[in-house]
This record gives sequence, C-alpha cells and structure tokens, in this order.
Amino acid sequence: MADRAQPLGAGLRFGAGGAAALVAALTLLPLGAVLMRGGGIAMLGPADWAAVRFTLIQATLSAAISLALAVPVARALARRRFPGRGLLVTLLGAPFILPVIVAVMGILAIFGRGGFLNDALAAIGLGRVSIYGLGGVILAHVFFNLPLAVRLLLQGWLEIPAERFRLAGALGFGPAEIARHLERPMLRALAPGLFATIFLLCLTSFAVVLTLGGGPRATSVELAIYQAFRFDFDLSRAAALASLQLALCALTALAATRLAVPSAFGAGLDRPVARWDAGAPALRALDAAVIGLAALFLAAPLAAAVLSGVPRLAALPAPVWQAAARSVTVAAASTLLTLALALPMALAVAAKGRARILESVGMLPLATSALVTGTGLFLILHPLASPAALALPVTVAVNAVMALPFALRSLIPAARDLEEGYGRLAASLGMSGFARLRLLTLPRLRRPLGFAAGLTAALSMGDLGVIALFADADRATLPLQLYRLMGAYRMEDAAGAAVLLLALSLAAFWILDRGGRADAGA
Repeated sequence: MADRAQPLGAGLRFGAGGAAALVAALTLLPLGAVLMRGGGIAMLGPADWAAVRFTLIQATLSAAISLALAVPVARALARRRFPGRGLLVTLLGAPFILPVIVAVMGILAIFGRGGFLNDALAAIGLGRVSIYGLGGVILAHVFFNLPLAVRLLLQGWLEIPAERFRLAGALGFGPAEIARHLERPMLRALAPGLFATIFLLCLTSFAVVLTLGGGPRATSVELAIYQAFRFDFDLSRAAALASLQLALCALTALAATRLAVPSAFGAGLDRPVARWDAGAPALRALDAAVIGLAALFLAAPLAAAVLSGVPRLAALPAPVWQAAARSVTVAAASTLLTLALALPMALAVAAKGRARILESVGMLPLATSALVTGTGLFLILHPLASPAALALPVTVAVNAVMALPFALRSLIPAARDLEEGYGRLAASLGMSGFARLRLLTLPRLRRPLGFAAGLTAALSMGDLGVIALFADADRATLPLQLYRLMGAYRMEDAAGAAVLLLALSLAAFWILDRGGRADAGA
C-alpha cells in the first residue's frame, strides 16, 4: 500500500511543520518569558491575593449559576418541538462570536444605573442597584456562558437513545423516574467537564472584569496583570501574576479530565424520541416559561444596545471610524494567518503524518490566555523595540494563534473525510502539490474554511486583550476605542460604536461563512 502521506507533497509537509513550529514559538516562548521573569509568588502583595480570591469566587459562581440555569432550559428544549425551535437553538451560538464589549453595553442598558431595570425600580419607589462589582461580572458571565451550557447539555439529552425513553414509557416512568434513571446519569457525565470549561473561560475573562469590575475589591488576576503593565509598569509583578494565572488554568484543565464520567447509555437506532412523561399541561407551561425567560434574558441586552446605538451611528467622531478601519485590517490579517496555519496542519493530520504531534501543537493555545501570551511577547519585545509600534502586528499574531484550535476543530474532520474519499484517487492520478490544492482540496474544504474564517474574523474583530497592553492613542482598535468612550462617560458615542462593532463582527462572520457555503448547498 502506498504511503498515504506522500500525495500531500514535500511542500505541504514542510508547510505543516513550519506552521506547527510557528504556533509552538508563539505559544511557548511567551510562556517561557513569563516564567523566567516572574519573581515567584513571594513578591505578590495583599491586593494581588485579593485578585486571586475574587477570580476564583467569580469563576466558581459564574460556572455554577450558568450550569444550574442551563439544565432546565436544555431539558425544556429537548422535550419540546415548536415553530422557531431550530432558529432559537442556532441563535444560542451567537454570544460566542459576539464582541464582549458590545454585550456589556447591552447589559448596562438593561441593568445599569440608568438602565431599564433601575428606571422601573425608581418608578415604583425602590432604590437603584449597582451592576458594578461581583454581581455585574457574574451576570455578564452567565449571559455569555448560559448559551454554551445549554447547547452542550441539549446535545447530551439528544444522545440518550430513543429506546431508553420507549422502555421508560413501557415501565410507566414519570418525570421523577425519567430524571433519576436517564437524565441524572447524563448530567453526571457532562456537568463536571462543562463546569470546568465555563470556569476556565471565566478564569481568563478580561473585558468583562475591565468594564464591570468595581475597583480594588473586584479585580481579577487578568485585570491585575493589565494594571501592573499600564499603571505601574511593574513587569516582574505582571509576570508573576501571569505565572499564577497559568497554574490556575493548568489545574482547571487537569480537574476537567479527572472529573469526567462516562454515561454508558450505549448506541441507539436513531429513532425519533417520544416523551410520554412530558405531556402534562403544567410541564408544558413550565417549559414554555423557562424557554421564554431564557430567550428574553439573552435577547433584551442586544436589542437595547442596538436601539440605543443606531441613532448615533451617523454622528460618530472620526477616531471611531479610524479605529473601525484598524479592526477590519487586524481581523483580515488574523484570518489569513489562521487559515495559513490551520490548513496545512489539518491536511497533515488527516494524512496520518505526525498527526498526534501536530494536533497537540494546534491545541496548545487553549492552555493559556491572550493576555498572558501578550504579557510574554511584551517582555520579549520591550528591550528590542517600542511595543506600541508593534501593537497591531502583535495583535494579529496573538488573535490568529488563539483562534487556531477552533479552526482546526472545523477543518480536521472534513480533511479526514477528504483523504478517505479522494486520497487514493488523487494519488493514482498523480495529483499533488498546488494542482491538488487548487482542484481538490480547496473546493472540497470550502465550507469548513469559510466557517473557520468567519469565526476567526469575528473573534478578532471583538478582541480587547492584547491591544489593551500594547496600543497607544493612535493605534486603538474599535473595541479599545469603545472602552475609552465608556471610560470618558460618552455613553451615546459608545452606544453608536457598539452597534458599529456588532455590525462589523456579524457581517464578517456571515460573509465569510456564507462564502464558504456558496455553490456547495446552503
């Protein structure tokens, strides 16, 4: 049998190795710089340990609340069929590509001091509440992570074989018995890993705490790193905090692998699921209320942000439009770099050539955060050049590397299918190199390439991490410019900038994803 890696060609194999080397360098060298510069935890003061406590508390509460609220919503969606259900499930993925700073603007429009909720409280004679601090951070994290938890738990419900429910119906099981024998085992299998995933996302959250943190008593580790840079320029302390953040992330990832328990339901025959246990009118009303409240919680902030910002679009000042142009440029460059890294690596993995090593290298960015990577790059570049002058190139590189794992998860399964279906035929025809790439690979991978490009562009467009460390007043991207408008209490201009950022992010995702699906069936 011919070597299946051979049709890739030496050039593509070299490209995969070069891409992996670049990813490893952009991930491991900054981490090495952080660990070498860090002076150890002994140099951390009381304020730093307070930031650690706040980080752990908010991440724990955010993950627990997100998971607790997601269970009834996922259960309701699993046992109900109604017009628009498919659209609602699809829209649950929207917060993942939503710029964090835009969501914060929407949350402020509803829950902020001058928001709808506080106006309603004032109208009935009650005092206004403050969203800043621990409560606001948790609220924003639940907004972002509730849809993720619902989607993953819903998949868990759908993977319970229909035959299990048929047997439960034959045995006369009611909702309580269904929950005990079918739903709880599934939740025991999924919940620990999902909790750890959300905990990790909240652990590395930066923009939410930056905008909604309530001062020294509501400062996370990532925000403390930023403050050590921007306000104190204490690089050793910033590196020590970054090292501590790495340790927290590593422990969380290890816990996730230890806590997962298999559900052991076995395979089914893919029959439609009939839920005889959920026909009671009270359960129908309960499910409808749960789904309606969840949809309102997710839709209201976005609607408020759009309604308050659209009237200000035409009057936005010139710096906002200049920042928008920089964001588009950064997103385009990040997308091209991500695809240039992901495509050869995915093809090499699919061809079984150094598959495990390449795939592991591609997942390395998940072990860190953009801010920690940016910290390491700052430490490396600071003695060599002005970090501000390199703000945009560094942002491009970090955004591209951080999006790489998601791009690979989209490309590798499709590349494996391509190799299984067409690899031998292409080899028999002598198709290799650029000809194979142009005539076979790119047309067949157009859909996952479009999705990966759209996701990378949207994530890069809304990023407020590395750019906050490096940029000066003349190199701000749109998320950073929006944050500065909020800090200057120019909330009307900030609302308009938020709508512009939202439109650019969604347009980038839609255009690129749609382009990948064109002529390939929508």
